[in-house]
Amino acid sequence: MPDVQTEQQQQQITIRLPDGSERTHPKGATGYDVAEDIGAGLARDALAVKVGGEVRDLQRPIEEDADLEVLTWDDAEGKMVFWHSSAHLLAEALEALYGDVKFGVGPPIEDGFYYDVDFSDAERDAPSSEDDFAEIEEKMQELAKRDAPYNREPVSKQDALDYFSEKGDPYKQELIEELEDGAITFYRQGDFTDLCRGPHLPSTGAITYPKLLSTAGAYWRGDEDRAQLTRIYGVSFPKKKLLDE
Repeated sequence: MPDVQTEQQQQQITIRLPDGSERTHPKGATGYDVAEDIGAGLARDALAVKVGGEVRDLQRPIEEDADLEVLTWDDAEGKMVFWHSSAHLLAEALEALYGDVKFGVGPPIEDGFYYDVDFSDAERDAPSSEDDFAEIEEKMQELAKRDAPYNREPVSKQDALDYFSEKGDPYKQELIEELEDGAITFYRQGDFTDLCRGPHLPSTGAITYPKLLSTAGAYWRGDEDRAQLTRIYGVSFPKKKLLDE
């Protein structure tokens, strides 16, 4: 007869925390499950987790024993995830307000985030004024309130190329061409889809206080012989008091 106890043990994983303590969880438990097991307050503040040194989405399953650290706003890497997700929210707002825009890259940086955007076929001129910024921030807040999940989706190289070909985005197609098949992921939130490795927040709802700062010209991939895009800089916070500081 099968050894029931052995089978049960095989379905468990051991999570080692930074303080040296260990917790046992079912195989496939998520980072959020671990945070919730530690405490409701930590689960509420959790933005992402570091598993074996790799920063991951809170909702990704953990399939084997691992060292794990829960990341919050107080951690630099937690802020990076927050601002990365905010860049995607900015892109979603721009697409909603400006129509046919095309996107370069949108990373987090030390003090916020930016997104490089091609407005050449957009329905309106590129944003440049405080009024433009205020309108975009309002749209970001509107979208954030929908609390749409950031869903990670592995895709084939051909499917990724087909998607952005249909959207007419040459920048994403160029980036995809340089990637290995089997290592490509999309992230979707609401009606917006982006090429991205992640990680991201569980949902848009945490991004309650976005603030756009400035715009600048940026050549695609830093090459002055290529298209000049509009780089939009911003920052965002989970609480108003942080915005006011």
